[in-house]
Amino acid sequence: MTRHEKLSMAQALNRALRDAMTDDPSVVVFGEDVGPLGGVFRVTDGLTAEFGEDRCFDTPLAESGIVGVAVGMAMNGMRPVVEMQFDAFAYPAFEQIVSHVAKMRNRTRGQVALPMVIRIPYAGGIGGVEHHCDSSEAYYAHTPGLHVVTPSTATDAYGLLREAIASPDPVVFLEPKKLYWSKEEVELGPQPPAIGRAVVRREGTDATLIAYGPSVPVALEAAEVADREGRSLQVVDLRSIVPFDDETVCAAVRSTGRAVVVAEAAGFASVSSEIVARVTERCFHSLAAPIRRVTGFDIPYPPPKYEHLHLPGVDRVLDAVDDLQWEDS
Repeated sequence: MTRHEKLSMAQALNRALRDAMTDDPSVVVFGEDVGPLGGVFRVTDGLTAEFGEDRCFDTPLAESGIVGVAVGMAMNGMRPVVEMQFDAFAYPAFEQIVSHVAKMRNRTRGQVALPMVIRIPYAGGIGGVEHHCDSSEAYYAHTPGLHVVTPSTATDAYGLLREAIASPDPVVFLEPKKLYWSKEEVELGPQPPAIGRAVVRREGTDATLIAYGPSVPVALEAAEVADREGRSLQVVDLRSIVPFDDETVCAAVRSTGRAVVVAEAAGFASVSSEIVARVTERCFHSLAAPIRRVTGFDIPYPPPKYEHLHLPGVDRVLDAVDDLQWEDS
C-alpha cells in the first residue's frame, strides 16, 4: 500500500529501515551508536526499542570488524545493514570491502551472494572537521562487485534504501550529510527501480548539468538562476553511480549539446572524470563544446571556515556554463 508523508531525508531513511525490518526478519541493523542513541544523525532512532537488541544493536569501535561480521551474516542468510558513522571512519573497513564484500560472488562463481548494505554519511556542507567530510565515492566506484548509490531527495532516500536492502548484491549507500534535514512529501511503498537509473530533475535546452547526491540541489539552484538570466539548463541526477545509466545521461547531453558535471569530490581521477570520459566517448559528435567540470579542489578537506570556498557553488557552476563556447553556436 502506498502512502505519503512529509519527511526529512533522515526520517525517510529511518522509515525505509523500519519497513524493511518489518517485512523481512532477516534484516538486521548495526554499527557504532546506532542502537538506543539512534545514530549520530538519528537515522536509526527507535529501531532498537521497536525490534529489540537482536535486530538493531551497537558494536565496538572497529569498522573492519563491523563489515567482517556483516559478511559472515550475509553468507548465512541474513541481510545486514551496517552504518559507518562518518565517511572517513569507513577506511579501516576498506580491506574487508575490497577483498571480501566486492569479490565474494566472483570468487564463488556466483554460488555465494552478499545481500548487505554499507551506509556511509558522506560529503561536506555541515562545517565538519577533518575525517568527517570526505567524498569517498571514487574508491567504491572503482571497485568491481559493488553497487554505489547516493540519493539527493528524501523520496529517493526511501526508495533506494529499500531497493538496496532487497538487492542480492552488496550496496555502498552514500548519504549526503547536508541533506539529512531537507524535507519533502515522500511516497512510502513500492517504487520503480532506481539503482542503475538516473532521472532528469529539470528540463532544459541550452546545456545539461550532471550531478549526484549533495551536488544536485546546487545544480538545480544554478539552473534556476540561469533561467532568470535567459539560459535554459537541464539537470540530471545520477542517483546510481554504479551501475551507471549511460542511456539517460547521454540522451540528456545529446539533447542540449553542452554539459557540466558538478561534484564535491576532488576532480583528479574521480567519478566526475569518468562521467566526462563516458559521455565524450558516446556523445562526441553531438557536443558543441568540451564538457566542463566543477568539483572540489585537489586538496585534503579544508577547515570549516574555508568549506564554502572548496565546495562547488552556484557561481562556479554558472562560470563553467558561460565557458561552453557559446560564441561558436
